[in-house]
Amino acid sequence: MPRFEGTDTVLLAASMLGATVMPHAIYLHSALARDRHGFSEDPAERTRLIKITRVDVVGALVLAGVVNIAMLLLAASSLRGVEGTDTIAGAHAAVTSALGPIIGVAFGIGLLASGLASTSVGCYAGATVMGGLLKIRIPLLLRRVVTLVPALVILGAGIEPTLALVLSQVLLSFGIPFALIPLIRLTGKREVMGIHTDSTPLRIAGWTSAALIVGLNCVLIVLTVTGKS
Repeated sequence: MPRFEGTDTVLLAASMLGATVMPHAIYLHSALARDRHGFSEDPAERTRLIKITRVDVVGALVLAGVVNIAMLLLAASSLRGVEGTDTIAGAHAAVTSALGPIIGVAFGIGLLASGLASTSVGCYAGATVMGGLLKIRIPLLLRRVVTLVPALVILGAGIEPTLALVLSQVLLSFGIPFALIPLIRLTGKREVMGIHTDSTPLRIAGWTSAALIVGLNCVLIVLTVTGKS
């Protein structure tokens, strides 16, 4: 049964949360709604666009959740007790050995697609934040180079890639409250949202989610600082 058993499991839970939600995607969703559907002063049209965006975002998160759960179930049923699955290379070798080369290739393609998707989201979100909040425009090629530098430095320093990946997702988990809490506050203000202000149940759900995420991150920090396993 999935459960918390010390720092390592809390670390993995935080990394999975950061990888699935991604705080920068919260800003990106707003930009996508604006760029894909346009902007209208008509309240009825705005209501329609909000509904479309809600379906779009919920559908994307449900799909991401289903894929993640499927991967966990596959690993639990096929790779239980197999050594070396704590690294990407080891997991690929174990999947290939247990399920065949075709599944191994599909696993590798999935990882590649995931990397390309996360890179695209990160670059687009960065451009959105810089353009909308900082009023800075950086050429696309330069933006790509700048975002590659930290990853290349980490790999060049000899840090184990899987550990670096997990820790990067944990940092994303730490960043979620900094995007989520202001969002909940703003969408709960009638002077900002007008008739589209969040309902009371939605605000309660939002604050509950934020509290749970903050709590998970705080537990991880405490366990890391105190050195408990």
